[in-house]
Amino acid sequence: MSLKGFHIIFLVFAVLTALGFYAWTRLMTEDAVAMEVVGLGHASGITGLLLLAYSVWFILRKGKTIIV
Repeated sequence: MSLKGFHIIFLVFAVLTALGFYAWTRLMTEDAVAMEVVGLGHASGITGLLLLAYSVWFILRKGKTIIV
């Protein structure tokens, strides 16, 4: 597996994890409030969106210039 391929797979898992945690804090609000992680959930949602934007940028722009 190339470094580019590993980077893309890592980004996919990072986005899924960040947005999954955000979704959990929004769907299971009572549990998130009880564990005091609502703020972390919002930060995770923002991070997930930023990672998604970076992933698109990497695949469309930077990924083309990297040697496989």
